[in-house]
This record gives sequence, structure tokens and C-alpha cells, in this order.
Amino acid sequence: MARQLKIVMAQVNLLVGAIQANTNTVIAAAKEAIEVHNADLIAFPELTLTGYPPEDLLLRPSNKPRIEKALKKLTEASLNIYLVVGYPHSQGDSLFNALSVIKSGNILATYHKQSLPNYQVFDERRYFSAGSEACVTDINGVQVAFTICEDIWEEGPVLQARDAGARLLVNINASPYHLNKISERQDLLKRRALSGNMPIVYTNLVGGQDELVFDGASMVVDCNGNCMAMAPAFSEGLFPVDLGIQSEPDIKVNVTRQQIAPQQSLEDDVYRALVLGVRDYVNKNNFKGVVIGLSGGIDSALTLSVAVDALGSERVRAVMMPFHYTSKISLEAAREQANTLNVDYTVVPIAKIYEAFLDALEQEFVDFEVDVSEQNIQARCRGVLLMAISNKKGLLVLTTGNKSEIAVGYATLYGDMAGGFDVLKDVSKTMVYRLANYRNNNYTTPAKEIIPSVVINRPPSAELAPDQVDQDSLPPYDELDQILELYVEQDQSVDGIIAKGFDEVVVRKVLRLVDLNEYKRRQSPIGVRLTRRGFGRDRRYPITNAWELDD
Repeated sequence: MARQLKIVMAQVNLLVGAIQANTNTVIAAAKEAIEVHNADLIAFPELTLTGYPPEDLLLRPSNKPRIEKALKKLTEASLNIYLVVGYPHSQGDSLFNALSVIKSGNILATYHKQSLPNYQVFDERRYFSAGSEACVTDINGVQVAFTICEDIWEEGPVLQARDAGARLLVNINASPYHLNKISERQDLLKRRALSGNMPIVYTNLVGGQDELVFDGASMVVDCNGNCMAMAPAFSEGLFPVDLGIQSEPDIKVNVTRQQIAPQQSLEDDVYRALVLGVRDYVNKNNFKGVVIGLSGGIDSALTLSVAVDALGSERVRAVMMPFHYTSKISLEAAREQANTLNVDYTVVPIAKIYEAFLDALEQEFVDFEVDVSEQNIQARCRGVLLMAISNKKGLLVLTTGNKSEIAVGYATLYGDMAGGFDVLKDVSKTMVYRLANYRNNNYTTPAKEIIPSVVINRPPSAELAPDQVDQDSLPPYDELDQILELYVEQDQSVDGIIAKGFDEVVVRKVLRLVDLNEYKRRQSPIGVRLTRRGFGRDRRYPITNAWELDD
């Protein structure tokens, strides 16, 4: 006789370090899973109770008693549902990235993560010891195995679970987003389902945590690796899935096709990742809102759009700070966008401030020609104004530099780099244009031109000197971005990049600029990570070094 097993994938947004609040989230979600979905089991993301990644909070002596208190609260809740909850588990002198299966006041099983990632943004071996044993538990007559995140990226834990008699695998995750990550997971789960000959329930965290964004997209694949259910990306919620249990001649778990959220375009995924990253960074750090220097250029225009979509227009302030070289087009475009988005908008000219700086520096600058120093003073005047507004009004300054500019140092320390969060830090200039067009044409129904077309179509310029355009100093952005991707994200050598058809002089210039400007990037605000290697926690190069470019 066929039976049903209903599992809820709890795609929840947790706050790192908020152990008590996260515990309350688990209890509330479990009660909803019981009352609304009549579920048998609810699976939460990796390190549910601490949030992910907790980093050196794991080293705090109070971590262990807080986790013990949280587990006690979960067991005392006596919920009539199987809870799969992740947490750091202390055992003797070791700490494990663990999960426990809890029901009706009892901890039925505990699993220790075996595969500890120590690459890119992950450094779990700094904190955790590795487990070695499978965890297979009877859930309503079905042998269910449990694993954690990276365990699914290696074949060993799946084969171990299969050999232990598992007929279903539940894998809980805190897997951050990068470009095309969802399709990568689907391919991976297909391989693991085939090798283990069992369906896999994959539950993933959603939300922003500093520079990381977790996209959710929890899913279920059948034993042939076909995706049979998928939750929407970048959205919180409880997503139930029904599994059929076949008892004769052997126990087998079948999954029929259920609700599958449609996969979106790359631009849609990236834009929603930016919105979620900004919203959670601002809200989780208790800022009242944000302030942006709106220049009339495409980077600040896109940043403003993301901010409004993340927080609402009432929490966003835009400031235009014109100088002698600010064009009429910039003034009009900035005002038009601010009015369209209905944000608080002011104009604060910087000419008098700039002249005051030059007066103060008159003796220091004697016998020196006018050069980039004067241009940087303009940018730093604007940075001081934005930070003053931030201090006075409790607003976070969103900087607007894109990945292409930050890579080659086309930004001013303590000027346009001054702020708390850089929305476009991992967005190339070419992707900036794609996102601007996407926002105008596809993000809302009906489509609405939020970013003025004149901003998208005009040549990009810092407007720090007469008739200045970016291409005076940089290669065309479509060429620059390809070179940067090969060097920054793929670690290719000079010869390897030249072999792709790029001019040697241009390649050497760009790569040299990247290396020279590490000191700037180290002082820049964090921003949403979108690529396999952004400028942040997963690209760590020494500032002081004598390394020569690889041939």
C-alpha cells in the first residue's frame, strides 16, 4: 500500500549570532508546517541556530551554553514533527558542524558534517572537526540519511549513506549565490541522486550576510536526478513536497513533479541578489535608511534603483553635488530619476568647499602643476558631505563603484570610495548596463523607465575634468571586463590572456593596475558577492609584494 511522506523545506532568513531569535523562528515555522501543511518533517538550513557563517563567534566561550539553551527550548517545545536543525555541536575538545533530528522532545539522531570546505569564501577547517559516520534514521518507516551542504559536493558521504541502507537523503545547506549557481546545483544533485540511487531533498538558506547572499532555490530531485520541485530563488517561505512511499517489494521513495519555480534570466537573478543583499545589510544592521551621491551617471543611477527596490523610496536619500565640470545632462538626469523614484533629493554644490581646500593647500601646492590631485579633492569633498549626512541622520552611505573601476583603481580613496556598502562592488561595467536595461524593461509590470535612457546611452565619465570620459584612461569596457574576468576570477597568466586575442600592451597595463591597487581595495567597503571570485573574502593578495606578472 502506497503511503505519503510530506517534507517542508524551510527556506528561512536567519540572523548570524541571534541564537534565541533563530530558535524562535524554528519553532514558529515548525508549528506552521504542522498546522498548515500537516507535514511529517521540516528541514532547516545549515547552522540554523547561529546563522551562517558565524565565523569567530564560534570561538566565544558563551557559544556552547547558548546553543545548549536553544536545544533545550526546542526539545521542551515537544513539537509533533521531525525537526532537522543545524548548529555547532561541542563534543569534548572538538566542535562539529552538526544537525540533529528532533521530535516530541527527543533528539533522535545527530550528524557531524564530514566535508569541510576551505576555499573561496569558506574556512570551516578553522573552526570545525570533520565527522566520519553516516546518519540514517527511520522516519515513518523510511530510512532517511542526513548530510550537510559540502557533503553533497563530494561523492563519499552519499555512497556511505546508500551503503547504510538509506532510501532518501535530506541535505541542509547554506550555499551562497554566484552567477549560474542554481544550474550548477541541479547538475550536481543529478549526479549524486544517480550514484546514491535515491531522491534528494535540498534545503538552502536565503538572505544576505555581509557580502554573501544566499539565494534559497531549495529543491527536490528524484532518484534519476530529475528536478521535481523547486522553491523560488531569493524568497523566504515554507515549501512542502509530497513523497510517495512504495512498500512492495522493497521500500522505495517516489517523487512526482510538483511546483517548480521558473528559472529567471541571469540579469533577474543578479538584480534580485543585489536587492536582497542591500535590504538585509541595512535592516540587520539597524540603519534607518541610505544616502547616495547621485551623479547623473549610470552607476549611481543603478545603485539608486536597487536601493529603492530594497528599502522603499521613503528610506532612500539622494544628493547631487555638482562642480564646474558637472554637465547639464547629469543635473537633469539625476533630478529626473530622483523624481521618478520619489526619493528625498537635494543639490549641494561643492565649488566653495573645493576652493577652501585649495586655499588651505596653497603653500603645499606651490611649484606643482595641476594634476589628478585636484580631481581627487573634488571626490573627497563629496565623500565628506555624504559621511556628514550619514552621521547626522543615521543613514548608511552606499558607494557606487563597479568591479571594473575598483579592479584598476579608477576610484578615489576617501572620496567616491567613502561609505559603508558598495552595491556594485562585484558587478562589471558591462553588467551594469545589462542590469540598467533589465530594470527598465523587465523588473516590473508594466515596464517603466526608472533609469533615464540618456544615462544609459551617454559615454561614461567621472566628470572631474573638462570633456573627460572613462575611455581616456581605460580600454573599452567590453574589452577590459573580459581581461579582468580572466585575471581576477580565473587566475590566468599574461600569456594565457594574450593568447585569447588581447593586445599585449593593454593586458600588461590592466594587470599591473589590478596589482598596484590592492591597497585601495583593502580599504573599500564590502559589497554583494556575485561572481566566483569577488574583491573580498575569497581573493586575498598581499598589499606589499614584489611578485612579477606571470608569463
